[in-house]
Amino acid sequence: MFTAPLQFLTVAGSFLASADTSYFQPNSTGIKFQNGFERVYIQPFGNHGIRVRASLLRDPTGAELSAFLDPPIEGPGGHQGLAHDITLPFRGSASLRNGDIVANVSNGMLSFLRVEPNGTTTLLTSEYSDTKALPSRFYTQDFRASTFSTQFSFSSTSDEQFYGTGQQACCNDNSVNKKGQVVDLINYNSHVTLPVYMSNKGYLQFFNMPSQGRIEFSPLRTRFEASEASVVDYYITTAPPGDYDALQQQFTGVTGRQPTPPDFILGYQQSKLRYYNQSQVLNVAQRFHDENVNVSLIVVGKFLNVLYFFAWKFQGDWSFDLEFFPDPAGMAAEVKRLTGAEMMVSLWPSVEDLSVNYLTLQENGLLATTRDGPGIQDSFSGVYTRLVDSTNPAAREFLWKRLNDSYFSKGIHNFWIDQADGGTLGEPFDNNGQAITSIPFARPFTQYFIGTQEAAGKMYPWLHQQAIEEGFRNLTGASGATTSCQHMSLTRSTFVGGQRFCSYLWSGDTDSRFDVLLQQITAGVSVAASGISSWTLDIGGFSGLDVDSDLGRELFVRWFAMGVFLPYTRVHGTRNCNITGPTTPAFANPCPNEPWSYGADNFVIIKKYIVLRYQLVPYVKRLFQMLHETGRTIMRPLYYDFSLSDPFVANGTGNNDPSVVHQYMFGNKSTDWVLSGPRLLISPVGEPGVTTKMVYLPLLPDSFLTQEFTWTHWWSEVDFGAGGKFVNVSAKLDEIPVFYLGKKQDILSGNI
Repeated sequence: MFTAPLQFLTVAGSFLASADTSYFQPNSTGIKFQNGFERVYIQPFGNHGIRVRASLLRDPTGAELSAFLDPPIEGPGGHQGLAHDITLPFRGSASLRNGDIVANVSNGMLSFLRVEPNGTTTLLTSEYSDTKALPSRFYTQDFRASTFSTQFSFSSTSDEQFYGTGQQACCNDNSVNKKGQVVDLINYNSHVTLPVYMSNKGYLQFFNMPSQGRIEFSPLRTRFEASEASVVDYYITTAPPGDYDALQQQFTGVTGRQPTPPDFILGYQQSKLRYYNQSQVLNVAQRFHDENVNVSLIVVGKFLNVLYFFAWKFQGDWSFDLEFFPDPAGMAAEVKRLTGAEMMVSLWPSVEDLSVNYLTLQENGLLATTRDGPGIQDSFSGVYTRLVDSTNPAAREFLWKRLNDSYFSKGIHNFWIDQADGGTLGEPFDNNGQAITSIPFARPFTQYFIGTQEAAGKMYPWLHQQAIEEGFRNLTGASGATTSCQHMSLTRSTFVGGQRFCSYLWSGDTDSRFDVLLQQITAGVSVAASGISSWTLDIGGFSGLDVDSDLGRELFVRWFAMGVFLPYTRVHGTRNCNITGPTTPAFANPCPNEPWSYGADNFVIIKKYIVLRYQLVPYVKRLFQMLHETGRTIMRPLYYDFSLSDPFVANGTGNNDPSVVHQYMFGNKSTDWVLSGPRLLISPVGEPGVTTKMVYLPLLPDSFLTQEFTWTHWWSEVDFGAGGKFVNVSAKLDEIPVFYLGKKQDILSGNI
């Protein structure tokens, strides 16, 4: 029997739960039912959320790997263990309600419903069944271990749309709606898939499992598969259809919120592959100073010099090669003096046997192994490597001590967590960085302190991030949740919950092409829909751009323009050019990648965009504050804000129409419905040689119109009204199509 009715606040045709999170108490602490060897627990968790755990032969221990916070930031469910007050017999029936969501067990089958404002219920999804079908909860176990493989199936409809699932691999997948796809749950370079998705029916589902596997979005069924697990642990939450911000707020309420980043990281970040000696770094800093592209002229500004890989002598040293970087502390101090800049150094997880750290790591069991005992995980540039086992707390402690001694204590406080995708050195094959890469064998059966690659591999990058997070906290004596960051780490992979660390994700090694520029939009908004808003990319793409060609230069400027309107503005990549480089050190690419490297005329444009980025820093800072407060994403697909007001956006998202999915909103939505809505629409140019572009302006919802918002062109100040139409605007190289809502001064001041 349900408790007292919910209280709702009606605004512009939709509803929100009362801001008082104590307005509703779940009617049950939990339900348990057992079907032979199988045990299933259903509990309230977070606001409008349900957590389900299923296991074989024995109860879940509660010690399994988990991305959840316990207790959640908001809502019920903290420190419950396996608490339940309803025990069902085989094929029994019962219901549990938590806020707007109901879990209903009928004849041993589970379904989830949303409670509407008028008290009726709407089916969200249910365990899949048919006259003849595999069980919706399907397990395979060979009894050599307590783990098992599993398939969990849920009902869907052919017109349902699914968003999220993390970041798809570069470079041909331009989808936002994942319906009809199979998503492989395995990490590798640029492929950071996450087992979480949102439905246009108004629910979010997350499998709290770092297992390798896949998700199938077929016409009538959504199926989650895990290669190896000790418990199936999933969460589902609901909100009114179209209110994706509420889903994100509730989801990050149980998995954690992004701390606010330091001000310097919001400015312009300069990198290339690679600055290979100390003189180069100092020369670049001097040039930034001399060209007046200097952070000392910006209020919060720093640019970020990044020392890319092989600043060390042997893999696993985690220290500078003093032959090329003789005075790291002096270098950091001089860069700071010239530019005010912070610095970042690359960190790889690979360890070769010539490393000064190899024997210590090996003797203490701090390296990952393989299924048949000690063994390699990969090879790079002619040497075999193993991974430091960052799933082991002792290995994380050792790693941080080396990073502190070599870098942090010398004034270099920010780390680039590269190649740490798990299993190998981060590609979907072995022999990374060598000529022979396509041997048709599976990746190594890597074994970690916490389990196998199959069962826990997606947690490896998450725990690698945590090594640095723990080090920061130990240095500062911090306790409790991190709310703000003094330093940041850049990472190529993560898992759900990684957003609560002082790190940011980038999209890996992408091709330098115009179509890839646009593809990165769909990658960015998909990872944002999965709860990871702290995201960026390689401006210009990672490889294939010729700095001496007109096409390459145009591509870089177009990509840079988009980068101004991302959570972080970051240039990186390996470039082609007509300069012959030295033979030592290895990988010494002499080709430039600085703002002045793309021709005098383009340098003027790039400087203009850098100035604009710093003008936007107060706005971006406010967006990150709102993200920390609410979990609501910054880089927003159009369906977030316009799927209810504009059928073209809803249908275009469903069809992955480029005119819809290759645009995004850069902003956030406040919990205050009097002043709500993101303020910037970004429509990057993804083809060469054009000077105008047709841009679709979504039809504004009533909540925007009541604030007298209209679409105004950023550069010309032409007012295009309430939208719902295509407009043809100037798209010169120095004028990326951008439209704003409200007052420009409010945006520039961060007064939103």
